[in-house]
Amino acid sequence: MLRLLYSEEHDLPLKQKLKHANMASRFRGFLPVVVDVETSGLNPETDALLEIAIVPLAFNKEGMLFPLETEAYHVEPFQGARFDPKSLELTGIDPTHPFRYAIPEQQALHNIFLRVRDMLTEFGCQRAVLVGHNAWFDLAFIQAVVKRCHLRSVPFHSFTSLDTATLSAVALGETVLARALRAARIPFDIDQAHSAIYDAEKTAELFCFIVNQWNYP
Repeated sequence: MLRLLYSEEHDLPLKQKLKHANMASRFRGFLPVVVDVETSGLNPETDALLEIAIVPLAFNKEGMLFPLETEAYHVEPFQGARFDPKSLELTGIDPTHPFRYAIPEQQALHNIFLRVRDMLTEFGCQRAVLVGHNAWFDLAFIQAVVKRCHLRSVPFHSFTSLDTATLSAVALGETVLARALRAARIPFDIDQAHSAIYDAEKTAELFCFIVNQWNYP
């Protein structure tokens, strides 16, 4: 559960928060879902998806956005995938490790899409929108898997995303995830970074922090 980090002097009046506490109306029919991927390189066409984590979001009764339970998978590299040694060194992932308990990329996305579609129905939203730090990167890898596996009925919008790097630049004057979290006074452990679960959960905290500060008519 997210520990809500915000200054009371900047908090919205309860009536103002509750006015937009309905997920579908707050984001113009979109359901924001935080996503983080770890990969074997930077090219979604040639490099493998190795980890994926999603963090759905919801409003509490006070109208504050908060993260729901994380869902994450270790993913088997597709046949013929390229492995960039620098990327593997950065993430610390060994794609051949027997205890990764990885599943095929098609199964991982099928499971994630199923949960997202269930939440679209629950919240009355039309389409999910990916929230990520440099969201274009995560969305590009998801789209590459969709193309390789011929997946249908993709719940995420094909090009719209909500990028916390951009939002943080406006709200906090920072674009790097660790620096933005520090500016928001959200704890961040650099030793746990570059794990899909950890980065997705921290990105979710950051996104919620920014949304919960934003007073709009």
